[in-house]
Amino acid sequence: MGTNVVTPFKHADHDHDHCVDDALARAEQQCTKNGVRLTAIRRRVLELIWRRHEPMKAYDLLDMLRAERRSAAPPTVYRALDFLLEEGLIHRIESLNAYVGCGDPHRPHVGQFLICQHCNAVAELNDSDVYQVLTSKAEELGFQVNSQTIEINGLCPACRDAPRING
Repeated sequence: MGTNVVTPFKHADHDHDHCVDDALARAEQQCTKNGVRLTAIRRRVLELIWRRHEPMKAYDLLDMLRAERRSAAPPTVYRALDFLLEEGLIHRIESLNAYVGCGDPHRPHVGQFLICQHCNAVAELNDSDVYQVLTSKAEELGFQVNSQTIEINGLCPACRDAPRING
């Protein structure tokens, strides 16, 4: 099967507006297919996540929503995040306690994330070979895998290639 790059690192000629519009259109399609509603608040939380193009913490989302709607409260954000997670429209980055948009919500997949420790950029992979190796090793130990998310920290191409300032 091999590796599928679900969401690459953002590059210099990235059309961000088109990217966000595509993500929201995919979300609408996914929700319609599943017979659920992408309410205005759910859509806005998803849009805020995609607009940043990096992991977003719930309270950062809350602050952004409060700037638009004074009545926004933590349960509002957490309910929206729970819905978006359940529908596969976002992923939770456990190590950062933050959320990123899913580049391919139409196909169930495991999350394999490359996280830049300098700028917090995230790329998402779906490598079935990695999934199979880990699942097989777990089974050899008698362990039943219920979910699998892999987070790898390092430097994205932009930060890796940036000139270093000696200090």
